[in-house]
Amino acid sequence: MKTSKRGRSSTLNKKSLAARKGKNKLARPTVDPAVEQQLKVFEEALQHFHQQRYAKAKPLFEKVLTGPGKEFADRARVHLRITEQRLQPPVATTPRSPEEHYQQGVAMMNLGRWDEAREHLLRARKLAPKSDYIIYAMAALDCLTGEADSAMENLKAAIALRPENRYHARNDEDFAFLQDDPRFTELLYPDRDGSAG
Repeated sequence: MKTSKRGRSSTLNKKSLAARKGKNKLARPTVDPAVEQQLKVFEEALQHFHQQRYAKAKPLFEKVLTGPGKEFADRARVHLRITEQRLQPPVATTPRSPEEHYQQGVAMMNLGRWDEAREHLLRARKLAPKSDYIIYAMAALDCLTGEADSAMENLKAAIALRPENRYHARNDEDFAFLQDDPRFTELLYPDRDGSAG
């Protein structure tokens, strides 16, 4: 019984090998070597693209465009456009409005670039001296840089312009430096002592 199974399995294997060889013979002539090469270059370009090595991907995508396969050329064209966009240096926009300077200042604060943040917030304040949110941001920056007196002055001004800033400052981590300062507590919780701040 073992012999018959082996005999059957070897016969099946020979038949399947012959069938595979037949299929391979039929498939080989339909694949153009130039298209195969184009696919290979496209795959290499995609690999560089996904690893964000755009300078290496770009010439490879350009090479794919010259190949015979229209499908690969179309896909390479799309990736080439994206690659070229990502290779261009970002356009630095110069802030002009108080809002743009404010946003840039806050962005610089988040990056820990204090001097640049201060520069933008001062410009924003100069352009819009009564904007409470700009003055509030300056108070936060002063606090983050350890300038308690300036932080208190700016926070007081922001609260005078918009009393709701008092509640924002109570939960704002940027003011952690002032938590133990009695002036800060008095400013944020004026009702505790019965005095107005």
